[in-house]
Amino acid sequence: MAQERLHKALAMAGVSSRRLAEQMIVEGRVRLNGTRVTEMGLKVDTESDQVLVDGKKVRFRPADQELVYFLLNKPLSVLTTAKDDRGRKTVMDLVKGASGARIFPVGRLDYDAEGALLLTNDGDLANKLIHPRHHVPKTYMVKVKAVPAEDKLDKLRRGIYLEDGPTGPCQIEVVQKARVNTWVQVILKQGKNRQLKRMFWRIKHPVMKIVRTHFAGITTEGLAPGQYRSLTKRELASLRQQAGVDQ
Repeated sequence: MAQERLHKALAMAGVSSRRLAEQMIVEGRVRLNGTRVTEMGLKVDTESDQVLVDGKKVRFRPADQELVYFLLNKPLSVLTTAKDDRGRKTVMDLVKGASGARIFPVGRLDYDAEGALLLTNDGDLANKLIHPRHHVPKTYMVKVKAVPAEDKLDKLRRGIYLEDGPTGPCQIEVVQKARVNTWVQVILKQGKNRQLKRMFWRIKHPVMKIVRTHFAGITTEGLAPGQYRSLTKRELASLRQQAGVDQ
């Protein structure tokens, strides 16, 4: 038997963070063997029990399954999801055959953005990497329309208010200027949905292209769009350290 506390098992399966899993349980969104669960502390047998979250079956990683970690250079026009009901290409189509394990993407990268995307079956590490508490850096090259003034960029560097709350401070460096557009490097340590596009829209310099060059210091250098590779031991150790995970 592989007994785990329910909220921890959900996090390990990549469903959510432990904290969010606790909230989902309290809200009655989780069913264990057909029964709605609202109490904390219940244990689940990840090998035999059936768990549903919002009506969808949770697939747990077998206790003896190896943890695997990949870096993908996501191309344009590919969805960062496991499956699309409209039949569009997803990142999972690009990593078929990479592993016998059920891997999933760490966080999201927009359909019209490209670059560094991690995939793993390590749900606990994945959730910690995307949690804003750990301030894991993500580096982007962003092409924006025209040439933003420094005072406008300073506003973004300090953080601005968006519809869903304030953005945190970020690093922005102008890399290349032209009359019609500008390339800037942006380093975010927390992120909101479509944050880069909304930030630059607010200062009236719409985003034309987004490339994530690094995730937590891990680079796509040497990977063509659509290619992937396994992480090195050194890269994995760095990820664990940044996420506050015991080695």
